[in-house]
Amino acid sequence: MASAAALMTRASRRRLTLLAAVVALLAAAGWQWQRDAQAAPGSLLALDPASVDRIALAISGAPAVHYEKRDGHWWIVDGTPRRTDDGRLAELADTAAANVLSWRPASDFQPAKIGLVPPAAVLTLNGQRIEFGETSVTGPQRCVRVGERIALVPAHYTPRPPTGHVTDLH
Repeated sequence: MASAAALMTRASRRRLTLLAAVVALLAAAGWQWQRDAQAAPGSLLALDPASVDRIALAISGAPAVHYEKRDGHWWIVDGTPRRTDDGRLAELADTAAANVLSWRPASDFQPAKIGLVPPAAVLTLNGQRIEFGETSVTGPQRCVRVGERIALVPAHYTPRPPTGHVTDLH
């Protein structure tokens, strides 16, 4: 009887030790996951692309073209309002959620050396300005200024003018 009780106690201790080890590993993994999430660069703007309803786009120093979303469709609002390429404007709005590869303070750079004097393109989403500079020498990435920070984002987020069918308002 005594040996059965000793075996039971030894088995219980082993289970408790194993359970404590599993709990410790889960706690360490959770801590690391939270730390990684806090260190991640995040997106270009703290703005949901679906909430974007005003866009201004200036490419290569040309005057900005202004767009507004009305009844689920995008319209050029400069001059006589007319419908424009909904898909392309949705892509421009998606730029707000562009995955940033890294952030650095703007003071770490000379703006002219990274193509920000003047910027290749300026995209404004609901009043938040994004300036696009040169592509990076390290790959298909582009330097982008947002406020006082410079982000490195995938080059496919570089704005291009909308194309496609445009209709007059009638």
